[in-house]
Order: sequence, then structure tokens, then C-alpha cells
Amino acid sequence: MTASPEAATRIGTRRFSQLVLRRRESTIAIVALALGAYFTAANDVFLSADNLRVVSQYMIAPAILGAGQVMLLISGEIDLSLGNLYFMTPFLVYFAWQAGVPVPLAVLAGVLGAGVVGFVNGSITTRTGVPSFVVTLGMGFVLNGLTLTISDGFPKRPPSTGLAVDLLGKLHFSGLVWAILLTGIMHVVLTQTRWGVYTIATGGNLLGAAEAGVPSRRIKIGNFIFAAMLAGFAGTIEGIRIGSFDPGAGVAADKVFEAVAASVIGGTALTGGVGTVVGAFLGALVLGILRDGFNIEGVSAFTFSMVLGAAIIAAMVLNAMVGRARIRSQRSG
Repeated sequence: MTASPEAATRIGTRRFSQLVLRRRESTIAIVALALGAYFTAANDVFLSADNLRVVSQYMIAPAILGAGQVMLLISGEIDLSLGNLYFMTPFLVYFAWQAGVPVPLAVLAGVLGAGVVGFVNGSITTRTGVPSFVVTLGMGFVLNGLTLTISDGFPKRPPSTGLAVDLLGKLHFSGLVWAILLTGIMHVVLTQTRWGVYTIATGGNLLGAAEAGVPSRRIKIGNFIFAAMLAGFAGTIEGIRIGSFDPGAGVAADKVFEAVAASVIGGTALTGGVGTVVGAFLGALVLGILRDGFNIEGVSAFTFSMVLGAAIIAAMVLNAMVGRARIRSQRSG
């Protein structure tokens, strides 16, 4: 028996609502599609290959940093020094390369150096009980001064030729490919491995996780290392893309807040225990679309900051509402 159009509409609406409630990424995906449709209708240039490349460039750093920050936020921590690692790591790569180390190994050395900083942040946080907000805020100042010292406050020219350089950032959309690849890896880690289960348990109920035998201290330190290495890698490929390793004095905080914004907009809770790496990627996409769309329309950068702030607040409110609706749906189901 064929359902009436009204019944079919109700069934379709109910299934769509269930999808939105079941998948945290659904809401922000809809927002990204809506924004893309709006800017496409407003300006024919938006879907051109050159402009899509610009959008991808805007979203690479927030997406990669966000993938690491999400793991930390879910486990109940945060790292405010990621922006400083983003700018410092390329100089570690630069000095290794200048010493004759091949580019791939120089990048590996720089990323491992960033991981050491993440280990220090995690160790201090978990062993002393000092909030990670304070620990990483202080580390950010240390790294900022260190970066300015080793660079003399001037940009350095990175390697510009070779297959490794092309794959790391010189080829069109190579940065986006890295962002998608790293997002996929961290998504699998979070959703398909014991590490991900332990991360969620640690952030959701630290005491309960400890009683269940979850090595919460090791999980948190590991996530600090993940986040630091991702930040360092993001800064390196971005520096290679633009052809300059910049000390980034005074703007490191922007990278951190963009990553946090992407994470929050994508459905990650600041209270821990809940989050999605794919959502952070989509949040970065929304930020990239907004920034590029505003540029095309000639909107002031000051206005973008206002919209970004409003988007963060709206996302938090929406996430809270969807969370309550999800709980009601589970109870009624």
C-alpha cells in the first residue's frame, strides 16, 4: 500500500530529524551547504577553481589544528600554545634543513620537536593538577619568545624545490589533501580504537574512568602530543606553501581561537566527553566559506570577527538544544 504524500513527508521529516540527532556533524554540514549555496547565488566567482583554492587555504590550518584540539577538548583539556607551535616548528624544520638534513626528515624532526612540547604540557598538567589553560598559556609565551629568539624576529625562506616540497604544500590543494587525510586518521582514532574510547571516558567522567582502569593520565599526555604535532605540521606546510617561515609575533592566538572555533562550531563540547573530528573539519570549512565569501562581497574584516563570535555563541546554543533533543529521543525510543 502506497503512503499518502502527507504521510511520506512526515516519514521523511522524521528520518531527517533522526539523522540530525544521531550524527553531530549533520547540523554543521547543513550550515556549510547553505552558506555555499548563498555565496554561489550572490557571486558567480565563488565556485571558480581559483576561489575554491582560496577557500581551501583558509580552512587548512583550523582543520588540522582542530583535529588535535578536539581530542584534547574531549579528554577535558585545552592547549592554548598550539598557535605558537604552529609558528615555531617551521624554524626547527628550517635549521635542520640548513644543517643538510633532507626535507622529509627535517619536517619529521620539527614535528617530533613539537611533540616534545606537547609531552611537557601534558606532563605538567597531569602531574601537578594545574589547569591546562594556565599551563599552555604560559607555554605559549615561552614559545613565542623562543621563536623570536631563534629567528631574530625575521622570516626565513623554506625549501622551494623537490618532490617532498611539492607534496607538502606547493601543489594546488595539497594542503587540503593533508587536512582531509589527517582528519580521517584522527576520526578513526577517536571512533574506532580503544584510545578513542578512553579519551571519551576520560573527559566524560574522570573518576569513573579511573575506577574502570582507564589510564587517563597517559591518554591526556598522548592527546597533548597529538595536538602539538598536528599544529607543528600545519605550520610547516603552510610556510612551505606561501614560501616563508614567519615568526608570527602577535598572531599566534588567532590560530588557536580559529581551531577552537572550528571545534565548537562542529559540535565539540568545551566541558569534555563529547566531540567529533569530522565536525571540526566542517567547522573549519564554514569559517573558510565565511571569510572568503565576505572578501568577495567586500565586507570588512571587522564584520567577520563579529560574525565569528556570533557563530560560536549560536553553535554552543544549538549544540545544547540538539543534545537535549537527542537525550529525549533516546529516552522515548
